[in-house]
Amino acid sequence: MKGTGSIPMEMTAIGIREPGGPEVLKPVRLPVPVPGSGEVLIRVRAAGVNRPDVMQRQGKYPPPPGAPETPGLEVAGEVVATGPDILERLVGRRVCALIWGGGYAEYAIANAAHCLPLPDDLSFTEAAAIPETLFTVWSNLFERAYVAEGDTVLVHGGTSGIGTMAISLCRLFDIRIFVTCGSEEKCAAARDLGAFAINYREEDFVEVIKAETGGKGVTAVLDMVGGDYVPRNLKCLAEDGRHVSIAVLGGPKATVFLPEIMQRRLTLTGSTLRPRSAAFKALLTTEIRESVWPMVEDGSLRAVMDRSFPLADAAAAHARMDAGEHVGKIVLEV
Repeated sequence: MKGTGSIPMEMTAIGIREPGGPEVLKPVRLPVPVPGSGEVLIRVRAAGVNRPDVMQRQGKYPPPPGAPETPGLEVAGEVVATGPDILERLVGRRVCALIWGGGYAEYAIANAAHCLPLPDDLSFTEAAAIPETLFTVWSNLFERAYVAEGDTVLVHGGTSGIGTMAISLCRLFDIRIFVTCGSEEKCAAARDLGAFAINYREEDFVEVIKAETGGKGVTAVLDMVGGDYVPRNLKCLAEDGRHVSIAVLGGPKATVFLPEIMQRRLTLTGSTLRPRSAAFKALLTTEIRESVWPMVEDGSLRAVMDRSFPLADAAAAHARMDAGEHVGKIVLEV
């Protein structure tokens, strides 16, 4: 390991005592991890909180083989050490990174190819809110659904981290975006960000989409609900439309009418990001650095921030996410 001489042997991290509610998240002492081939050690200054962290806490989304048991899929901080085959000049750089896990800690390992450099005016707290949602939305909406300027999309969970990032990206790439939200307050927040917001508790989003698109439908749907939303989503799609599933919060099973898919040439696809290979994530990082990161550097793209909590209050951060009251990203400050 190459780096500074001030790295401690142990660190504070957040452990999951047993599957359960937010209260099972407790500070623990763990050895500071050592970067291996292709890796860097980051002194974590902030870590994003995401829905997969909640599912891991509940025992519904175990880490993939070899990943840390500590939750946390995105961090921002300084590189303090590198693996034996990584240039030592990376030490001291401010970065954010998409990681396998282990973000809720004072130190975390990242693949060097999955790190992005931070502009001077971007705080660690803001930076930690970017990687997971940016990588997810870019890879699924812009790559799998290949939306482009002039297209129209529907995204559920409009004020979630995913939803707010989708709104921000669609605004920058001149894509019209519809989102669903569960209250008028959240709809107002989504409208302020630039989306056409639909209160799914009071309106049928299928009928609203039909009316607002002149019966044509949207180019793509980014869905994190699943269940009985899937056949309704298909009714929102235009001919040759694409449906991308990224979560199944409403249930893993859906019934669809195959002749409708065939006759209208619809595409149903989906993905999960965490288990993808390091090589895939490296390619995705490169594409984001080239296509999107200039917008972060000039300040036109920022994560929508909800609230930050100290690392020791990870349970409170999860309680806020469980309550569903947040608009944008929740972040832990280390």
